[in-house]
Amino acid sequence: MPDTNLNAINRSKETPLDTAEKMGNNEVAELLAERGVQSARAINPGGGGNNHKQARELKQQVSDIKHEVHSQLEQTRQTRVRMQGIAKRIDKLHEEGLNNAINSTTVVAVLIATVAFAGIFTVPGEYVQDPSSLAPGQELGEANISHETAFIIFFVFDSVSLFISLAVVVVQTSVVVIERKAKKQMMAVINKLMWVACVLISVSFLALSFVVVGRSERWLAVSVTVMGGTILVTTIGTMLYWVIAHRVEAKRMRSIKRLSISRSRSFSCSGMSEGEWIDEEFKRMYAI
Repeated sequence: MPDTNLNAINRSKETPLDTAEKMGNNEVAELLAERGVQSARAINPGGGGNNHKQARELKQQVSDIKHEVHSQLEQTRQTRVRMQGIAKRIDKLHEEGLNNAINSTTVVAVLIATVAFAGIFTVPGEYVQDPSSLAPGQELGEANISHETAFIIFFVFDSVSLFISLAVVVVQTSVVVIERKAKKQMMAVINKLMWVACVLISVSFLALSFVVVGRSERWLAVSVTVMGGTILVTTIGTMLYWVIAHRVEAKRMRSIKRLSISRSRSFSCSGMSEGEWIDEEFKRMYAI
């Protein structure tokens, strides 16, 4: 038959010539060779070797991919463990820092309350004590400088700082906060109150200094006021800058972490590299 393909290869990768030789039919094999039938090796030299080579290469590629995936998973697991350890240490440092801030705030509040309470009874010029020397409109126990504007400013600001400090002391000694976020929020409010108390007690001191130096030496009081005001404004301004900068940075980091979590669950513990995450979380200082 002219349409018959004498060099067809079966599933066993054999031509009729190969099959005849395999079955030991030498006469048939010679006849097929005379008719131009070729063996599979002659048609596709090295074909079987190429198949084996391709199989080995594919197997090696699969093995390499498997090893790489396993290595990445192991590295991710180790990174997560390191991050968890770092987070625990940072939480401990934050907790210790908050506790130190609470203790320091309580001590400062007590000191301010003590100074403010004592200052109202130790004003310069003392008080009216002799009934025989009472001036018109004066009463026993009245401060001799009570009619001056500086004393009125001192009295009002000193009283407000006293009660703010006492309120802080009452809160600090009465409220027990366990959760760190709530403790941080409470400390943020209390610290702002202490800022106000410090400013008020400073204004009280500056107001009373105008009485102490007298009219002829008023430039001393003005100099102290300028110096003290500069120090207070610089300090409070710097603290406000730290507060705002810390909150802006914390907001930015929360946005980055939320974005990283939405992108990949396997890297949910951090949206950045390990070094950047440590630099952000392990702050040396920040204002509450």
